[in-house]
Amino acid sequence: MGGEQLQVLTALDVAKTQLYHFKAIVIAGMGFFTDAYDLFIIGIVSKLLGRIYYTKPGATKPGTLPPGVSASVTGVALVGTLLGQLFFGWLGDKMGRKKVYGITLVLMVLCSLASGLSFGSTPKGVLTTLCFFRFWLGFGVGGDYPLSATIMSEYANKKTRGAFIAAVFAMQGIGILFSGVVCLIVSAAFDHRYNEPSFQTNAAASTAPQSDYLWRIVLMLGAIPAALTYYWRMKMPETARYTALVAKNAKQAAEDMGKVLHADIQAEEEIVQRISQKQSNNFGLFSREFVRRHGLHLFGTTSTWFLLDIAFYSQNLFQKDVLSDIGWIPKAETMSAIGEVYRIAKAQTLIALCGTVPGYWFTVAFIDSVGRFAIQLMGFFFMTVFMFAIGIPYSHWRSHNIGFVVMYGLTFFFANFGPNATTFVVPAEIFPARLRSTCHGISAAAGKAGAIIGAFGFLYAAQDPHTPSAGYPPGIGVKKSLIILGVINALGMICTFAVPEAKGKSLEEASKESADDQVHDAAQV
Repeated sequence: MGGEQLQVLTALDVAKTQLYHFKAIVIAGMGFFTDAYDLFIIGIVSKLLGRIYYTKPGATKPGTLPPGVSASVTGVALVGTLLGQLFFGWLGDKMGRKKVYGITLVLMVLCSLASGLSFGSTPKGVLTTLCFFRFWLGFGVGGDYPLSATIMSEYANKKTRGAFIAAVFAMQGIGILFSGVVCLIVSAAFDHRYNEPSFQTNAAASTAPQSDYLWRIVLMLGAIPAALTYYWRMKMPETARYTALVAKNAKQAAEDMGKVLHADIQAEEEIVQRISQKQSNNFGLFSREFVRRHGLHLFGTTSTWFLLDIAFYSQNLFQKDVLSDIGWIPKAETMSAIGEVYRIAKAQTLIALCGTVPGYWFTVAFIDSVGRFAIQLMGFFFMTVFMFAIGIPYSHWRSHNIGFVVMYGLTFFFANFGPNATTFVVPAEIFPARLRSTCHGISAAAGKAGAIIGAFGFLYAAQDPHTPSAGYPPGIGVKKSLIILGVINALGMICTFAVPEAKGKSLEEASKESADDQVHDAAQV
């Protein structure tokens, strides 16, 4: 790249893969591990909450959470996440990535612990307290999205930047897997110790008092990985791109990255001043210049993430209901409360192990060779194909449930070897440094808006139109819901054409902040 370019940024772009890259992946990735664990664990324990707090004395079937309560318990963290993405994304550009990074982690740790300690003298009181703490947990989780992505993109070299950002996000898959494994271990330990009977065997004793400890323990365990990485997050220096291009402190940027890269880097304060004085590089988020340069890009990143998360969160949060509907998980009344948690966790763990986790790491392996655009387009295409393949002949799968699980797992594989990873990567690359965290937060918040629609919408839409669950209005059924998700994936494939390719470019080239782009724009004027 010609023109003026700071030595510190060039050094980062061409740096060979070093230990600090992997440290940054682990430090940022453990936040995403915690994010996924905290967000998806609720899908496993929500049925247990219904048994504990809503089984009536003398009932012949275990209780379930009322529709409004179920929607709140499942979706309140997503609402908090959306608001956290917007707030911390904006704050990351105003105060710096590092200063805000520790706040989100502390919030996640405290609220994970508080969720498990939810108190109340009535079922409504306990679940209200749980929802309160899960909202603020989601708020902290939301901040991790724009900050982790931005920090990793600004630390990485341009040759393997996509793989590094995707590796941070791939820890989400490990978190989903770990949530299932933890529930398996804890529920097996409880069931073995207390030998809890099934509901059919002994309705009065089918939900032992010890069951209340199970969901509290698994929620509180989410605080451990986040707490372990707090010290290292605070030791990370601010990114050079923020320090030099936003804070205008070339000396500090050179010192920080000199220590990281073990190199002697010049401060070049004069170049920073000249870059900051260029009018073409000072436009704001709500300016016409931003719309001209990045309006279509922001539409692409927000629309694709929005559509992807409608399908992705519908599948993840309610896979227990879908798998129960096809008979892969037995009816609730044939199992003990803890036994039901075990069977749901086993199903989630199997799908995560065979479909979800491999998909993330396929993206890590191929994103810098195949490119972001091709992987996202391919992922949406196959998600559409497999969703139609399980939705249209849905009645067929009731007698072939193993085949259904395989096809269902493939939709998770291509979500993660596809748009679920790329929608996280691209917004951290294509926007200017002073707006990067904000725009990533906006894109991620659009995704969470889709997740909220998926979480609340699928809960009601999947109800049988003739015999809905108690307290639920008639829906359109699981079959039609899956077909609609297929259509949504097809729309995501179309919107992908608004997303630019950033493969092999420096962040300044991808975001059009380079001196060459500024000269070109001036010539057009």
